[in-house]
Amino acid sequence: MAALIEVKGLTKKYRVGQEIITALDHVDLAIEEGELLCILGASGSGKSTLLHVMSGLERPTRGEVWIKGVSLLKMKERKMAGFRRKYMGFIFQSYNLIPTLNALENVTLPLLFDGVSKKTREQRAYELLVQLGLKKRLKNKPTELSGGQQQRVSIARALVNNPKIIFADEPTGNLDSKTTEEIMTLLREKVKKFGVTLIMVTHDLEIAKFADRVVNMRDGKIIQISHHQHNQQVSLEGKFAADGSS
Repeated sequence: MAALIEVKGLTKKYRVGQEIITALDHVDLAIEEGELLCILGASGSGKSTLLHVMSGLERPTRGEVWIKGVSLLKMKERKMAGFRRKYMGFIFQSYNLIPTLNALENVTLPLLFDGVSKKTREQRAYELLVQLGLKKRLKNKPTELSGGQQQRVSIARALVNNPKIIFADEPTGNLDSKTTEEIMTLLREKVKKFGVTLIMVTHDLEIAKFADRVVNMRDGKIIQISHHQHNQQVSLEGKFAADGSS
C-alpha cells in the first residue's frame, strides 16, 4: 500500500546574515494513512520545519513532498491553500482561536470558508464540541476558557472539515501535565475514531508515548525511528539518540 505522505531528499536552508543554516538535511520519510506519528527533537532539530514543509506552509530548498500521490511542490499557492483546507487540519501550541468569536463560532470557521450552510456548520461544530466535553461552553469566548478547554476547541476546529491529515505543532506546550495527559488521550481517541493521520512535533518524551511511531531528529536529520506498536527501534545512523530512547 502506498504511503499517504512521502518526502524524499528534503533540504531546507535559511540565510541568517552571512551564515547559511541547514534546517533540514536530505530527509526521507513515508507516513501511512491512519498513523499517529510524532516528530521528536530539541529546539533547532528541524522538527517544526519538517512539519511546515510537509503541510505546504513552507517550500523546501530541494526535495519532494507527495500527499496521496500529489506533488505539493508543483502547486501554486492559491491551489495549495485550497488543498490544505480540503485535506488538512492544524493544531497549534498557542491555540490560535479568534478572541471575538465564541467556541462554536471558532469551530465553524473553516466550514464558512468552504461555503457550507450555517445549519450544517453549526451542527458539525456542536457535535464535536459535545464529544470533547464542552457542551456547556459553546457560547464562551477564548478568554472565558481554560487552556485545556481552548485546546479542545482547537481540536474540534481541526476535525470539523473531516481532514485526512492533522498537523499539530507542540499541541500541549502551554498545558500542565495533567491536562496534557487528558488532551493527548482525547486527541488519540478522536483521530483513531475518524481514521485521521496525525503528525505532531514535540520535544516532550511523555507526548511521544501516545504515537504509533516516533521519528527522532537532530541537526536537521532523522537519526532514529521507534515503532511503539512492535516495541522496536531502528537507528538510521547505527546508533540510538540518547535523548530519544524509550
